[in-house]
Amino acid sequence: MSWFEALILGLIQGLTEYLPVSSSGHLAIGSALFGVEGEENLAFTVVVHVATVFSTLVILWKEIEWIFRGLFKWQMNAETRYVINILISMIPIGIVGVFFKDEVESVFRSGLLVVGCCLLLTALLLTFSYYYKPKQKENISMKDAFIIGLAQACAVLPGLSRSGSTIATGLLLGDNKAKLAQFSFLMVIPPILGEALLDGMKLMKGEAIAGDIPAFSLLVGFLAAFVSGCLACKWMINIVKKGKLIYFAIYCAIVGLATLIFG
Repeated sequence: MSWFEALILGLIQGLTEYLPVSSSGHLAIGSALFGVEGEENLAFTVVVHVATVFSTLVILWKEIEWIFRGLFKWQMNAETRYVINILISMIPIGIVGVFFKDEVESVFRSGLLVVGCCLLLTALLLTFSYYYKPKQKENISMKDAFIIGLAQACAVLPGLSRSGSTIATGLLLGDNKAKLAQFSFLMVIPPILGEALLDGMKLMKGEAIAGDIPAFSLLVGFLAAFVSGCLACKWMINIVKKGKLIYFAIYCAIVGLATLIFG
């Protein structure tokens, strides 16, 4: 992988991790265009995913600081309930990761047909959430957190946007738009770090192929994903507040159809 390919793929990861267009789907398309095989791409995938986590920490640092300050008061308060909701949201993705990891990995190796179909599904979900107007709620309940977590678990499929699925599901439940975007981005930090840790251990133990990727390319990919992730995270929060997800639905529909036709 050249530094230029790493730059493009890093930008794709950073932007699409937060925008509701599926980072896994776009990385699969980008890797196919550049001829980078999935197994050889593992080390790069770990690097860019960690970069997007760092971008979340930077953009949402005030919210993260608020959570930790409240936790160390050692009482049941708004901050503690927020953490409980995040933990509840992680249950479905944890079950998928433990019991269905092999099945999910086999889907990623099945080509671009699944990516195209899931991008179209993302478009439908975003469109439905745009036109459906439920009664608004101020706070995300534990029940809503679990349902949003189910959406995140389904979004392990390449092409089904994680942020799109979780945010659209929350909108359909009537959750507060501003709080929903922040919750969607914070709830993904533990799963991404956990997956990166497991993949990193595989690479160190020689159980997976690291690929012949130069260190400079990895650095370029990391920086590209981090910078673009910061921009996309901040931008997406504002987009959700304004409720302008329909444009991403149109984009996903176009890319999904193009993937099915030309993939």
